[in-house]
Amino acid sequence: MTTRPTEDDLLALFTQADLGGDQKLDLMEFTLVLDELGLAWTRAETQDRFERADGNLDGFISFEEFRAIMESQGWAERPLPGARA
Repeated sequence: MTTRPTEDDLLALFTQADLGGDQKLDLMEFTLVLDELGLAWTRAETQDRFERADGNLDGFISFEEFRAIMESQGWAERPLPGARA
C-alpha cells in the first residue's frame, strides 16, 4: 500500500489479517498487517508496537486498539472517527 490507509482500508486489512475470525489480532496477524502496509521492522520493533497497541493487555489487538495505534503513529490518512486525540 503506497498511501496512508483510510478507515475502510484499515478495516479491510484488519479483517484480512484476522485469520482466526475472532475480531482480534495476535502478534503474527499484526505482523501481516504491517507487511501489507509496507512497514518493515525488526522483531523487537514489531513486538514493541504490538505491546503499545494492546491497551487492555489481553495479548491481542482489537480493531479499536488497531485504529488508535494507526492514527497515533500517523499511519492513517486522517484522524479516524472515534480515535482519541
